[in-house]
Amino acid sequence: MRNDACFRHELKYVISKCDMDCCIARLSEFAKVDPHAKENGYFVRSLYYDDMIMSAYEDKEDGVCARHKYRIRAYDHDNSVIFLEKKIKEGSYVRKESIKLSIGDFNSIIMGETAFLLEKEERVAFDFAIRCRTDNLHPEVIIDYCRIPFIYEYGDVRITFDMSIKASVPDYDFFSDGGTAYSVLSPDNVIMEIKYTQFLPDVFRNIMPDNSCRIATSKYVMSVDTLRRLFVK
Repeated sequence: MRNDACFRHELKYVISKCDMDCCIARLSEFAKVDPHAKENGYFVRSLYYDDMIMSAYEDKEDGVCARHKYRIRAYDHDNSVIFLEKKIKEGSYVRKESIKLSIGDFNSIIMGETAFLLEKEERVAFDFAIRCRTDNLHPEVIIDYCRIPFIYEYGDVRITFDMSIKASVPDYDFFSDGGTAYSVLSPDNVIMEIKYTQFLPDVFRNIMPDNSCRIATSKYVMSVDTLRRLFVK
């Protein structure tokens, strides 16, 4: 089972959909599709928060070694499975802290009511509530994509393919399948992410497309940039 509390290595690449199909065919020979995923993966929607000076965005752009960002995440438009998450980055390592939210919790947070989080046992709830009060954390962007995930026991490896990545301003029903969203990447491109805790078996290195391009940016930064190009004069 994946342990989100551990720091893990994270590698990101932009590849074509054609190369993704080749990678999936190879992966299917030795890795398993994440049991939480359906036949064609699952839909991910994340509501990212930032402060008034856009610290999460600027720290990423400036390459700050130790940084973090907060998001609320749900899957397949399902309001019964919602998570408040804090993604923490230290150098080339990442880890995630999370707490499950009820739809009532979610609605309270959207309305700016976070005091109840101070009573939760999980540290991420307390930290988020304090940041909302002291730094005016606010919803910055909604990011949607479809994900196909694979897992591999040896090395605790997780490899995902994220496609149809879109960004939207956070002004519509979070669980709706409507609203206007804007493409962040070319429709022919996919972001492949490889996370591993212990080591990356050579078999994964052998599936990488020869023309794959490793990237240092994040979907959050790419999405904010997309909206700025569209709406900031």
